[in-house]
Amino acid sequence: MSEYFNQIYHRVVSNPQVYLVPVVRVVGVFVVASIAWWVLNMVVATMKKRLGQRPFFQRNDYIFPLTRRAGHYSILILAGAKLVEFLHVSMLEKVFYALLVLLLASFVKSVFNHVVPVLERAIATRTETKMDDVILDLFRSLSGVIIYGTAIILALDLLGLNIMPLVAGAGVAGLAIGFAAKDTLSNLIAGVLLIIDRPFEVGDRIEVWSAPANSATWGDVIDIGLRATKIRATDNIVIVIPNNEIMRRDIINYTTITKEIRVRIPVGIAYEADVKRAKEAIVGIALELEWVMKDPPPKVVVKSFGDSSVNLEARVWISDPRRRIDTISHVTDRIKEVFQEQGIEIPYPKRDIFIKREETVSP
Repeated sequence: MSEYFNQIYHRVVSNPQVYLVPVVRVVGVFVVASIAWWVLNMVVATMKKRLGQRPFFQRNDYIFPLTRRAGHYSILILAGAKLVEFLHVSMLEKVFYALLVLLLASFVKSVFNHVVPVLERAIATRTETKMDDVILDLFRSLSGVIIYGTAIILALDLLGLNIMPLVAGAGVAGLAIGFAAKDTLSNLIAGVLLIIDRPFEVGDRIEVWSAPANSATWGDVIDIGLRATKIRATDNIVIVIPNNEIMRRDIINYTTITKEIRVRIPVGIAYEADVKRAKEAIVGIALELEWVMKDPPPKVVVKSFGDSSVNLEARVWISDPRRRIDTISHVTDRIKEVFQEQGIEIPYPKRDIFIKREETVSP
């Protein structure tokens, strides 16, 4: 060991420029980088002290830390590139550029983490639809996977590794996973289609076809996820429906265009009853409710003729679709009371029985 160091010592003494000049260059790079690092911190701190109290920078307080980080990365990249140039080591150069790609991926991910909240404030909060929030959340969740996945592939390629077997293996593994989790993947794809197609939004009231027996059959959308959608029924029951199931059925949305909907209420009266008088009574009952619209006004039509009744249908426009059941209940209850007071008969099945007697003639 001592002989080895003696050889190195004699080489340095005999030809000092060959060894000392690179060392001086490396030390110089570190000194310059350290000075640049210190100057950058001082400049950013001064800018923050002078401009930090302004409203724009208070709303976007990430600008100064992000600027400092970008400057640090730039110094590291320039210093590393200079060191690699001095050393002329091929493997070291590959490792440096691979680490550089991962470093840039980390910085890009930090930029995305700060840009998405800005987009939420600038776009999502100013639009009436809530799908923008869902899309931005999806973008935030997938951005890290895409950025780091791409960076790792590029870094492996820079190191000289053949990534094609890895890509092929990932494809085979993805195919196997796809067959094993086809239902989950189907729900994920359906979730993306729901976000793109937007048949309903968070807060919309839709029909629920998979509600438990003897429970409400409609509710409000409270969450649209990649795998499933959550709907809170009017019984305050949260129903989680897989997105794939939603895409296979008709979607009945009561609030997608407007909150005004028309409610149909069937009413039967006897054939002997005054139809005009019954219609006027039903219209008056409907107008007792404050959420019933006067334009267009309630309307009652003769729907059909039954075995023992004239079947009417009250068509009432309401301004709040969430009062649909309240409207039906109120009108139905009041019809019975008003019809009894005004002598309008509500029919029920009747049967007229005729007994025919045959007289026997005695011989």
